[in-house]
Amino acid sequence: MRGGVYALTAYVLWGLLPLYFLLLAPAGPAEIVAWRILLSLVFCALLLTVTRTWRRLTRVMRRPRLMALTALAGGLIFVNWMVYVGAALSDHVIEASLGYFINPIVTVLLGVLVLRERLRVTQWVAIGISLVAVGVIVVAYGSVPWIALVLAGSFGVYGLVKKRIGPAVDAVSGLTLESMWLSPVAIGILVFVAATGGIAFGSAGVGHAVLLSLAGVVTAVPLLFFAAGARRAPLTVIGLLQFVAPILQFAIGVWVLDEPMPVERWIGFGLVWLALIVLTVDSLRHARRTARVG
Repeated sequence: MRGGVYALTAYVLWGLLPLYFLLLAPAGPAEIVAWRILLSLVFCALLLTVTRTWRRLTRVMRRPRLMALTALAGGLIFVNWMVYVGAALSDHVIEASLGYFINPIVTVLLGVLVLRERLRVTQWVAIGISLVAVGVIVVAYGSVPWIALVLAGSFGVYGLVKKRIGPAVDAVSGLTLESMWLSPVAIGILVFVAATGGIAFGSAGVGHAVLLSLAGVVTAVPLLFFAAGARRAPLTVIGLLQFVAPILQFAIGVWVLDEPMPVERWIGFGLVWLALIVLTVDSLRHARRTARVG
C-alpha cells in the first residue's frame, strides 16, 4: 500500500510539472534546464551528506563501466528535459503528453530490438495500433509529432540504460552522477545565455528567483518517491500508475492552457489509448499467469 502511494505521488508531481515550468517565464528552456542540472547536483550533495551515503557514490565512481553508463543516461535525460521544457513553454503540452503515452510502447519495442525479447500477439497488436495512431496524427497535421517521438524515444532509451545499470546505482547516486556529467554543459549554457540575452534568475523578482531556485528539489523529490515506490509496490501497480503523469499533462494542455484539440487529434489519441489498454490488459493477464505458475 505504501509503495503505491509513493509511486502515485511521484507520477502526480511529474504530471504537474508543466504548470511549474510556466511559472518560470521569462526564463527560457535552456536556462531552466541549466539551473535544473546545477541545483539538482547541489540538492543531491546535501542529501548524500545528510544521509551519510557518500560511500555509495564513491563505490560507483570506482567502476568505469557504471560511470560510462551514467554519462550516457545524463545525455539522454538532458535531451528529454530540453524538449519537454521547450514543449511546456511553447504551448505543446498535449504533444508532450502524447510522448509519455507512447513511452510504454517504445519500451516494449526496445525490448525486441535491443534485448531480443519475444512479444506476445497482443503486444504486437498494441504496437500496430500505436503506429496507426501516429500515422493519423501525421496525416491530420501534415507533420511528424517530433516532440512526442523524441520524448518517448529519449526516455525509453534512458530506461533501457538504467536497466543496464541495475541496482548497482541507487536513485540519489544516479541523479548525482548524471547531474555531475551535465554540469559543464549547464555552465556553458548559462554563460551563453548571459552573453546573448541575459539570465532571468535574479532579474525577474524575488518570487521568480525562489521558484527557479527550487528546480533541484522539483527534479529530485519525484525521483526519490518513485524509487521508494518501485522497491515496495508490485510491477503491475507501477505499470498502471505510469499513465497518471501523461493524463494530468493532457488535462492541463486541454482544459488549463486551452491548446487546440481538433477531431483528428482526438482520433489519434484515442488510438494510442486503445493500444495502451490492450498492452495493460495483456500485462495484467501475463502477471497473473506467472504468479499462478510460481
